Amino acid sequence: MYHLAQVNIARTIAPLDDPLMRGFVEQLDPINQLAERSEGFVWRLQTEEGDATSIQLFADDRIIVNLSVWASFEALKNYVYSGDHLTVLKAKKSWMEKLDMPSLALWWLPVNELPTAQDAKRRLEHLAKNGPSSTVFTFARPYPAPHAQAGAADVQTALPLP
Repeated sequence: MYHLAQVNIARTIAPLDDPLMRGFVEQLDPINQLAERSEGFVWRLQTEEGDATSIQLFADDRIIVNLSVWASFEALKNYVYSGDHLTVLKAKKSWMEKLDMPSLALWWLPVNELPTAQDAKRRLEHLAKNGPSSTVFTFARPYPAPHAQAGAADVQTALPLP
C-alpha cells in the first residue's frame, strides 16, 4: 500500500511579520486544522509549535514550505480544491510571488514512511529538471499509485542527493 506525499512551496511578497502578510498568517492555523480533520489526511511537517513556516528549505528565507502525506490522490485533491482551502488558494496572488521553478510536487511512498524536507526539495528539483514521471508528478499530470503487491523496490522513493 502507498500514500501520496505532497510538497508545495511559495515565496511570500514580504516577511511573515509584515502587515502585508497578516491575512495569510491569520489563516495558517485554521487551514492546517482543516487539513488535519480532512478525510485521508495522514501527516504534515511541522515544528513543535505546530507551524512549518519557520522551516527553511531554501536559502531564500521568504520561501515557505508545506509538506504532507495523504491516503490517496483523491483525498488530497478534495482538500485542495474545495471549501475554505480553495478560498485561500484563490487569494494566493495577494501574498505570494510567482516562482521560476515548480511550486508543487507529488509522489507515492510506502505506507508508514514519512518524507523529509530534503526529500521534498529533491523532488521539486527532479520535477524542474525532468518533468512529471512516476517518480514525481503534479495534479495536472498525475501517475497512479504502484500496485499494492509491488515491492517497495519497484517504487522510486529515494532520489540521489544533488
